[in-house]
Amino acid sequence: MHRKHHSITSLVGVCALLALSAFNPAFAQDKKADVSGTWSWTMQRGGGGGGGGGEPRKITLKLKAEGDKVTGTLSAPGRGGQSTDTAIESGKISGDEISFTVTREFNGNKVVTKYNGKLSGDTIKGKTESERNGSPVSRDWEAKREGKS
Repeated sequence: MHRKHHSITSLVGVCALLALSAFNPAFAQDKKADVSGTWSWTMQRGGGGGGGGGEPRKITLKLKAEGDKVTGTLSAPGRGGQSTDTAIESGKISGDEISFTVTREFNGNKVVTKYNGKLSGDTIKGKTESERNGSPVSRDWEAKREGKS
């Protein structure tokens, strides 16, 4: 009888250790979300909401993750409709959180947009931050994975 009680106590201890390791932040950091692939979303033309006019623009994001570093390109149509690829900068993944920056040039002016998002399956939802005419502009973005590469 005493031996049976000792086995149950050991089993409970092992289960407790396993449960605690699942909530350990270092353990969680080891399990990064898979952001590699092609992602896309549409955005209304004309900027910040309401009546931009014209057809929505399709944005395509190609990402590759290596450890916690993310590289890739963002492709978006410009004013003439021609798509241009821009390399992402400072790309990072931590758990299911992704962040990167895109610097584009319009009429000689550099526009820096910071992207932050949270990956859930084949969707990234987040916010962009940029500046227009000296004022901060924030928008929601939601990309869907087109296919794994």
